Formats: sequence, structure tokens, C-alpha cells
Amino acid sequence: MSTAIWWVRRDLRIIDNLALRQALRIHSTVIPVFIIDPHLLNKKAAVRQAFLFNGLRRLDQTLRGRDSRLILRQGDPVEVLAQLVSETGSAVVYAEEDFSPYARERDHKVGKTTTLNLQPGLTYRHPLTVVKQDGDPYTIFTPFSKVWKSLPFLDDLTWQPPAQLPHIANLTSEALPQFAENSLFPPGEVEAQHRLKTFETELIYTYADQRDRLDLDGTSSLSPYFRFGMLSARQAVYTAIGAMKTAPDHITRKSAETWVNELIWREFYQSILYYFPDVLKQAFNPKLRQIPWRTSIKDLQAWQQGLTGYPVVDACMRQLAETGWMHNRGRMITASFLTKDLLLNWQEGETWFMQHLVDGDLASNNGGWQWTAGVGTDAAPYFRIFNPILQGQQHDPNGTYTRRWVPELTKVPLEY
Repeated sequence: MSTAIWWVRRDLRIIDNLALRQALRIHSTVIPVFIIDPHLLNKKAAVRQAFLFNGLRRLDQTLRGRDSRLILRQGDPVEVLAQLVSETGSAVVYAEEDFSPYARERDHKVGKTTTLNLQPGLTYRHPLTVVKQDGDPYTIFTPFSKVWKSLPFLDDLTWQPPAQLPHIANLTSEALPQFAENSLFPPGEVEAQHRLKTFETELIYTYADQRDRLDLDGTSSLSPYFRFGMLSARQAVYTAIGAMKTAPDHITRKSAETWVNELIWREFYQSILYYFPDVLKQAFNPKLRQIPWRTSIKDLQAWQQGLTGYPVVDACMRQLAETGWMHNRGRMITASFLTKDLLLNWQEGETWFMQHLVDGDLASNNGGWQWTAGVGTDAAPYFRIFNPILQGQQHDPNGTYTRRWVPELTKVPLEY
């Protein structure tokens, strides 16, 4: 009879959770644990923290339905885990590997005092597996995606947890903080599964045509669930590949493949962060690290508050402020406006987004900002500028989206 700890981090799910699966395969007792890390809790990210803690509440409910429960502790993970190992006699701690610089340093410290078994799951393919023949990482998306697609795809082995999990007794647990739920993104694994099924059956075959329309619900709306692992990357890839195989024609197959490419973009940016952690501090392209960006608090605040006077830019920024989310096309439009029209440092925008996005992910957010600013991994993107007027005309052609978020323009004729 042996005991293990399942250290929940960015994997708030039990379906297709490889860390949980490995723990249950070897140990008779598995203790689910989440540690409130003051280092992460002190960051400005209220909407994301609310989504996280409400997601933990849902996870605890799921575990209790299987005779288990979530143990919540607070403090330095190194110290908390050492204490838990002492309390429970656990032989090993299982966790899903994370790629951020802080997570890797934290796990290294934990591994010095506790047996830590890291399992894959944050991405479908680990960054170590999508590399050049000499082992160097790819720094341009297209060759990365070609190699990603060329590697073998495993059969659908999405793991389902048992109906009954080991009972957890005699362990103290702190109370979960109370937060109001985000009405746009109900937290939890059940909601993530529902959205994936809806996207698979209703939207994936029109995704290529509608994904850039700000006024339509044409995307998967799964990014917050990926952020906290309420849905596994592996299940998303299986769903996309399955849709490609069963597509009724070439056009719908290409639409499903477009979503696969978006999933690969996510994995590409995770790989960039894995191999080049300094991108969180500076431009990826060393030749573009000394750009003399303007400094204007007035212009920056106008952008942040959605008061630039450019309708689609303001609509996107107000949507972010009110909901904690912004359409991906909107993220590119607003990022281009900040860096290419206002000539303000992309890092100002990166920070603002991370403070307000419910799906704020270090790798994806940083990669997207550097791509739009033209200082990142692309070969020659410095001249790419999103015209804020044409973008509104093309991606909100009837002004529906803009009028919703900038109501003072409700009665303004469409041509303006």
C-alpha cells in the first residue's frame, strides 16, 4: 500500500490527465493537492484568478463525486510539499510539466527535496520532440508546423478516470477563496467538454471562414480552458484530426486543418518559451531590442481605456476590460495599433493583457505581441501594419460588434 500526491497546477481536470493516471497506476492512495503560491497570487490578474479558483471548486466537486477531494494548502511549494510528504508518507509527487521559467526553477527546487515525477500534457508534443535534425529548436513557425505534422499521431488513447477514486481522510485543507464566476466562461472541465463537443459538431467546418469575424461566434472559445488544463491539448488534437478524417469535402477538411494550425501555433510559442525564456524580458530578435519607442502616458491610457477614437480598436479594448477576453483578431488589431500607430513599447501591451485576460498565457501572449510588433520569430514582419479602419470594415462589416462595445456609435451610419 503506497501513497502519492497528485500536485494540481495547470491541469484542472481528471479526463486525460496523465499525471493522475500514472499516480493511480502505481499507488493505492492518490492525494489531489493544489498549492496557493504567494509568488503567483500576488500578480495582478483578478479575472484569471477568479476563473482559476472557481475552476478548483468545480474540480473539488468532481473529486468528491468519486469519493476523493482536493486538498488546498498555501505557501512556498517546496516547503508545503515537504510537509505533505511528511504528513502522508507519500513516496512521490506527480505533476504535469510546465514550461515557464518560474515553473521550471520551482520544480527544480522541489526535486531536490522531494521525488517529483513530471508527466506531459501541457502540449500535445513536447518541445524536445519538435526540433531540427541537429537538435536545435525551430524559431520559425512554418518549418516547426511541418515537422509537428510529420511526427506519428498516436491512436485516441484519451484516458478516462475510474468512477471511484481513493478516499482521502484525516488531512486538513484550507478553504477556497470566494470569487464571482465569469458569465462568459463558466469554469470547469464539464463546461470545457461541452464547448469542445459543440465546436466539433457545429463550428469546426466553418472555422476557416468565420474565425476572423469579430461579430460572429466562429471560434472554439476554449482558450481559458486550455490555460488551466480544464481540457487537455491531446484531446483537442484528437478532435481536430478526427474532424479532418470525417470531413464531407475538401473545403470542410481544410477548415478543420485551420484549427489544427492554431493548436500548433500554441505549441510553437510554448516551444519558444521553453528554449528562449528571455523572451519574457526582451525581444526575440536581438537586432530589434533597441527600438526607441515613444513614451506617452496619455496615449497609453487612451488605448487601455478604449478611448483612442478608432472604433474597432476601442471596441476590442472595452470588451477586454468588461469580460476579460478579446477575439484573437482583436488582439492583433489592438496590438498593431499600440506598436505601429502609437509607437509605444509592445511590453506595455503585453503586461496589460496579462493583467486582464482570463486566458492569459505567458507563452501565447508574449509570442502574439512580439509577432505583431515585428520583433519576434518571424523572418521579416517589421513592415506588417493592421490598418485599424480596414480591419473594422473587413471583420465587423455591419458594425455589429463595434456598436455593442462602443454604444455611443449606435446611431452613427455604417459608412462612418
